[in-house]
Amino acid sequence: MLLQLSTWPEVESYLQHSPGIIFPIGSTEQHGPNGLIGTDAICAEAIAKGVGESTQTLVGPTLNVGMALHHTAFPGSISLRPSTLIAVIQDYLKPLVRYGFTRFFFINGHGGNVATLKAAFAEAYAYLAEANLPRADQVRCRVANWYLCREVYQLAKDLYGDQEGSHATPSEVALTQYVYPDHIKQAQLDPAVAPSGHPIYGATDFRQHYPDGRMGSNPGLATPEHGRQFYETAVKSLSRSYLEFLAES
Repeated sequence: MLLQLSTWPEVESYLQHSPGIIFPIGSTEQHGPNGLIGTDAICAEAIAKGVGESTQTLVGPTLNVGMALHHTAFPGSISLRPSTLIAVIQDYLKPLVRYGFTRFFFINGHGGNVATLKAAFAEAYAYLAEANLPRADQVRCRVANWYLCREVYQLAKDLYGDQEGSHATPSEVALTQYVYPDHIKQAQLDPAVAPSGHPIYGATDFRQHYPDGRMGSNPGLATPEHGRQFYETAVKSLSRSYLEFLAES
């Protein structure tokens, strides 16, 4: 059930049996020579829809732009400032809490969002309480990084070993290939496994140390069949995590 394809009476009816909603959140940033710029949002959205179907949960619109300032030296990458993303989360939550939603499960596809999301949740709890909204003390938010699910992590290790890396990874590229098989990109990766180990600072520094955008990865190993495996594994794992989250007091 997608929020944007529902009517308000349907949402009102949904709230009679569940206070939970899932939000996919990703990023619009470079993913190396053969990775789609929308990779993080594509992965989060596909998995969130799968979890929504599995758990009969309402899924909100995808937050396609995240905190990716360190990628903006590459053409096509766009980013929100952390303070902007925090404000967006607060603006999303306020009306939804007023209607009766109290469980917010953010399925995340971008590591750069994590710190900002956790800060946004902390600010949102205080913001909602100060607004004197009913049920504000019952609101709970959770960030679920699909790529860090134990089963997903193990699958990536089994398929790619130490060539998974940490950005523009074969696992996320494979998932986009599964979701969008007509948009598989080919590129010469030289070296096959990108450099890694340099800390992330600003955009210019990032590109100097990671010239083609990859971090320790070999996305040339990705296949659509691998992507199907990652999708099914992530949906199963996060469906379980969501239901546990929903049941928490």
